[in-house]
Amino acid sequence: MINGQLERANELIAAFKSCMDEPLKNWQGRLRAGVDLGTANVVVSVVDETGQPVAGALKPAQVVRDGLVVDYIGAINIVRSLVEKLRATLGAELLIAATAVPPGTGDRDARATRYVVESAELEVVKVVDEPTAASAVLGVRDGAVVDVGGGTTGISIVKEGEVVYTADEPTGGTHFTLVISGHYGVSFNEAETMKLDPGRQPELLPLLRPVMEKVATIVRRHLEGWNVPAVYLVGGAFSFHGFVDVMQRQLDVPVLCPAEPLLVTPLGIALECPAG
Repeated sequence: MINGQLERANELIAAFKSCMDEPLKNWQGRLRAGVDLGTANVVVSVVDETGQPVAGALKPAQVVRDGLVVDYIGAINIVRSLVEKLRATLGAELLIAATAVPPGTGDRDARATRYVVESAELEVVKVVDEPTAASAVLGVRDGAVVDVGGGTTGISIVKEGEVVYTADEPTGGTHFTLVISGHYGVSFNEAETMKLDPGRQPELLPLLRPVMEKVATIVRRHLEGWNVPAVYLVGGAFSFHGFVDVMQRQLDVPVLCPAEPLLVTPLGIALECPAG
């Protein structure tokens, strides 16, 4: 059952990745957008009324830190640009959207995220926490969803299809970059480039393993007493060579990661946007 869920999720994610390169020409009903203001990337996803992925756009950005908008004007400009591009490409109205924040985000910071999205002339009809958005793609009815983004690790525990517990901790992919920067004496941007280079990742793994093990320890602590059958990993950090293996060795339950962990939460945000 778990493997079947992952296969279906991978098919949906693959469809989304494909339409980011070549948007669908036909869709059903009203289009819904999802706007993900991540620490490393801003992603806008579009699905139709049936949940079929239609289009998407991504731009690397440093406008959010630890789940909080730190460059408000920069975030607005990026979201406006991506949404306008999608509207022009699709030749269709794009009027409603959902967005997401890390679990436990305060009202003030959630409002800042909402205002950024509304600046693109989108009506924000839902704000969801990031791991819950991911579970919409993964089809998790029982388990834990761990979303490791740039700045934070979010954890949601799902029982019988309902989120019963959420938590967020300030450790993520940005910490990988900071460790690389300090070790090699290079700038943050140079370290980020090294981190994202698949050819360098096996070399960097021993250096970053302690940070990965810290993430696993955080997750294990939050899972205590919940008896989850599986842990689902999402977020761009899990694209790093060896990270999934570290999590598997540190946790006492099956660990599953989709083929494109970076795209799960952005797609889930759009799926969480009510169609009506």
